[in-house]
Amino acid sequence: MAQALSAFALNCSLKSASDNERSSTDKMLDDLLSALARFGVKSEVVRAVDENLKPGVLSDMGDGDDWPRLRGKIVDADIFVLGTPIWLGHPSSVAQRVLERLDAFLGETDDRGRMPATGKVALVAVVGNEDGAHHCHAACFQALNDVGFTIPAGGGCYWVGEAMQATDYKDLDKIPDPVRSTIETAASNAVHLADLLKKDRYPGIQS
Repeated sequence: MAQALSAFALNCSLKSASDNERSSTDKMLDDLLSALARFGVKSEVVRAVDENLKPGVLSDMGDGDDWPRLRGKIVDADIFVLGTPIWLGHPSSVAQRVLERLDAFLGETDDRGRMPATGKVALVAVVGNEDGAHHCHAACFQALNDVGFTIPAGGGCYWVGEAMQATDYKDLDKIPDPVRSTIETAASNAVHLADLLKKDRYPGIQS
């Protein structure tokens, strides 16, 4: 990697930090960001449920809205990581709120039609105790791509435990080898792509 890269992650767990309970999404994001750190990527994580993310599809929904600050962190980072648990087979409601707020990018293009996320890479990390990881990836990837992010090959990692059982990702003694390999692939490909896009941004619409 020829240049310094940064990553910003939003943890879309339904658990608040005030609950003093580490979530499986925490651990998955820690593992993924640790893999990115091996390439020199500096990262930050924010738990979205502890922020006041007002409903809406604008970048600023007015007084008390915490989204503008988080939006700034997303735009400033080279790699955006969305972490979500599976609930009822879908990304969490918090993740959906984040995607809805990112919808504002569609109307914030520059003079070449490029959205704020153009040239940024996105990864999605999913955890749960039910089926739905691929569905969650598909929904999140499509939304993130729609608002300008580029998804690298193997840009998603996940762990899904046995259905209706009590073991969570955070309870595992070690990362299963297939999960570790997927995390390492996602990190490596994201860094490679982010480095290329930082050197040579998409040209956008030529006048």
